[in-house]
Amino acid sequence: MADALKRRLGLGLLTAYGVGVMVGAGIYVLVGTVVGHAGIWAPLAFVLAGLVALFSALSYAEFATRLPEAAGQAAYIERGFSSRNLGIFAGLAIAVTGVISAAAVLRGGVGYLLTFAGLPELWLIAGIGVALTVVAVAGVLESMALIAVLTVVEVAGLLAVVAAGFLAPPGPDWSRFADLPTPPLAGIAAAISLSVFAFIGFEDLTNMAEEAKEPEHVMPRAILLALAITAALYVLVSLAAVRVASHDALRTSAQPVALIWERATGTSAAFLSAIAVAAALNGVLAQIVMASRVLFGLGRRTAVLSTFARSHPRFGTPVRATLLVGAAVVGAALVLPVETLAETTAIVLLSVFVLINAALIRLHRREPAAPFRVAAWVPWAGLLTALAALAAALFAILGGESA
Repeated sequence: MADALKRRLGLGLLTAYGVGVMVGAGIYVLVGTVVGHAGIWAPLAFVLAGLVALFSALSYAEFATRLPEAAGQAAYIERGFSSRNLGIFAGLAIAVTGVISAAAVLRGGVGYLLTFAGLPELWLIAGIGVALTVVAVAGVLESMALIAVLTVVEVAGLLAVVAAGFLAPPGPDWSRFADLPTPPLAGIAAAISLSVFAFIGFEDLTNMAEEAKEPEHVMPRAILLALAITAALYVLVSLAAVRVASHDALRTSAQPVALIWERATGTSAAFLSAIAVAAALNGVLAQIVMASRVLFGLGRRTAVLSTFARSHPRFGTPVRATLLVGAAVVGAALVLPVETLAETTAIVLLSVFVLINAALIRLHRREPAAPFRVAAWVPWAGLLTALAALAAALFAILGGESA
């Protein structure tokens, strides 16, 4: 065994990875909820949410050039706060949320797949989980290539829905746009706080920095390109949604993207189920790759996890970490309820965003020089917006429980 990962990733594969992680299967449900809050102003909510995410993304981009290594967030927090224990705790939290997120997506993807395959759910979960773990073990280039292919399929499906929405005659809610009163500020604010969750995923890219070619140049570009592409997709899909479909129907639909296609074309949207399966596979593989890199990096920081700080001499991947993560994903998908998994993941990641931005503020004072340096106000903006999104998420969860 060796103790270093192979640098095999360029800008294209890294950008595809970032887009695949962020877009995921969430947009297939999220757009209806956002329209329910903001109505015809939903595209604006996605634009503003993208700007909120941009500040934290810039902080991550600077850190990725300062410390281009696996377990990126753990390294950033450790350097910024001069606390190894805090960094290890944050890294473990990220690895656990990666496993939980992958388990939830795996169960969701199998739910779509059951409409095509006549196999028991348990067999499908175990079989797909094992197959994706094998791909992750085989090599990072192989994993990223598959992620890129699945991302292309996913994006192509969304662009087909967008084209159908723009070519179809406008619906009645779009036709009444000129008669709308002042924009509903409370609804737009709620939609923004919800839309921010749709951009969570760019931070996973930083855990691939140790396998990137020339990370000081490639990582900031990949992070910002992935964020820009994802934001454009969200805006286009939400524009198509509010243009052709009833806002009330979108708000109550369990499959709002399918509703857009059906209203725009008058034909079945069954093909979107296949694309949703591709999106789910994409998300699961991306999270297995990410969480295993976090464990690899944490193994360098604590003797308790040192067994995971090894990479295979042939595959160049952290095999032990990948096998553990893959087994945990399959196990969690088989036994854990998934209703609150997305909320838990978002809370943990937003808390890490707060710590990352605060760490960069501290680091700017001690070590101002960096290969890629953002303006001093950027991490402050990232800190404040992450705190606001975290407060909104906690309020939404506590409000829902009290109701």
